[in-house]
Amino acid sequence: MNVIIAIVVIILLTVGIVWLIDKFVPRKIKPVINILLWVLIIFLGYITYNSVYKEIEFNQLKKKRYAVVIDRLIDIRDTQLAYKDVNGAYTASFDSLIKFVETGKVPITQRRDTLVLDEERTRAFGGVETMKTLTLIDTLSYYSVKDSVFKGSDRYKTMMNVGVGKEGAKFTLKADKLDEFPVFEASVEKDVILADQEAYLVEKEKQVVSVDGVNGPTLKVGSMEEVFTKGNWPKSYTNKE
Repeated sequence: MNVIIAIVVIILLTVGIVWLIDKFVPRKIKPVINILLWVLIIFLGYITYNSVYKEIEFNQLKKKRYAVVIDRLIDIRDTQLAYKDVNGAYTASFDSLIKFVETGKVPITQRRDTLVLDEERTRAFGGVETMKTLTLIDTLSYYSVKDSVFKGSDRYKTMMNVGVGKEGAKFTLKADKLDEFPVFEASVEKDVILADQEAYLVEKEKQVVSVDGVNGPTLKVGSMEEVFTKGNWPKSYTNKE
């Protein structure tokens, strides 16, 4: 934006100079100077237009690439949630996630309450029967992670790959516990996603703070600092949520 403002100011100054020349410069050299100045105005106008157009193109490409990355992060998140249901914790290994998708079965459970005799309280009340409520969890059946999350697709085999931007780039995957609660985070730097784009546009994108943008320098799902399993993107970037 600063570059565009500077160019516009230069154009306005150039127009002012043309006017001054027209008023005060001798007629003999006016045509040459006027031609040179108008050439300069046209050139600066072209640079201004090109700068705006580049930013429009960048925003369009950015959204397309983010959509690809977000879809993969959602796959990672959904697999991690299923993994935790079975194993009680998340994993920091993509190999473990892939193996889990291929072989893992997640139980479908049902919670129900039932009344049973509270022997301790019954004794305390001199033999008067006292009941207590127990919550039981019944396993009804199991579902396949591959069929449920990936609908039979084999894209889980490459979910560690970012898929756009820097060739061969992979997501960073972390997992741990925070105050005894399992947490995970899968992320990739915007520098990686937009590796082949103009440096000043990428730097500007890394500093975004907006309700309809991806804030900060990374695209990620989950968090290592809080119990959180959502992504840092607005809903407009994907139709999978």
